[in-house]
Amino acid sequence: MSRMPQVTSREIVQFLKEQGLVEDRQTGSHLTLYHEERQLTVTVPMHSGCDLGRGIAIRILRDASFSVDDFIRLR
Repeated sequence: MSRMPQVTSREIVQFLKEQGLVEDRQTGSHLTLYHEERQLTVTVPMHSGCDLGRGIAIRILRDASFSVDDFIRLR
């Protein structure tokens, strides 16, 4: 498994949208994305000007059924 690079929430959201997820709703600073076919919901914290922690970024990808290697390869 490759090491997760530092990413912003905007980069994670862009990647997830390219994989077929769409914006469902936003409550405060948390954006919820939804994939209808897979019945999948993922929430991403949208704090501007800050990088996501690597652990949170990995957890978001896992919740969306992607690995770090998938993210690096498809990015």
